[in-house]
Amino acid sequence: MTTTDALQLFRHTGALLDGHFVLRSGLHSRQFFQCALALQEMPLVERFGAALSAKVRHLQPRTVIAPALGGLVIGQEVARQLGCRFLFAEKDDCGNLVLRRGFKIGPGERCLVVEDVVTKGGRVNETMEIVRRHGGTVVGVGMIVDRSNGKVALGVPTFSLIALEVETFSPEQLPADLAATPAVKPGSK
Repeated sequence: MTTTDALQLFRHTGALLDGHFVLRSGLHSRQFFQCALALQEMPLVERFGAALSAKVRHLQPRTVIAPALGGLVIGQEVARQLGCRFLFAEKDDCGNLVLRRGFKIGPGERCLVVEDVVTKGGRVNETMEIVRRHGGTVVGVGMIVDRSNGKVALGVPTFSLIALEVETFSPEQLPADLAATPAVKPGSK
């Protein structure tokens, strides 16, 4: 699957939105990748999962771990296609990602972190830290969309299906067109 193919699927499913959006990072943007819309159709999940699995298979992970909520669907599909175990990190009462539900990571366990969209890498970094705290080894990160076009340095091999530099703005430095348009926050909190 090429970047063009993946972008076509996002446009076809209405998952690439244009407007004024507030991202989870607090930054503002004219574009928003609503992966949930693209991933509601299982044949598309399978296609995205196959393409991402092909890029990361050589890492030979034992486990795929995804930050909830965004990474759940694609993470589970990548794990299925790689024949791996799948687990996820979820928010505690303070909003921090943690392992719950009895999930365990063994010493040296080779873990691949999978996320839907990365802008600054906040949830990916939190997930990698969970793996390391539990004694595991992060072998890489896979994502559907890299909004930084490879500029986010995660310190491990990183793979994406779509890598674009999507303009983002701090709330204090909005261009006039965005400042004049009401912002929406369609993603997870």
